[in-house]
Amino acid sequence: MPSRLDPEPNVHVFDARGIARRFRHSAIFGALGALRNGETMRFINDHDPVPLLGQLNARFGDYLTVAYRQRDEAGVVIDFGITGLPEE
Repeated sequence: MPSRLDPEPNVHVFDARGIARRFRHSAIFGALGALRNGETMRFINDHDPVPLLGQLNARFGDYLTVAYRQRDEAGVVIDFGITGLPEE
């Protein structure tokens, strides 16, 4: 992985390429559900997960931020952030 994708503090890498396709969405929802305010999941995948983005938006709404870091024929890297959740 290029150094520009190395994680910073509060960034947790989630490489979906090693997860069986039938389990990916469940694993992604679980990982995002475990994030706290100010944390980011750096999502790495072999394709752009457009249908998943709609599902995530429906579930997390304005608490979820989405920032593409890479989007090309080699794959996709997206930073999913969580902000504004009520404190536990």
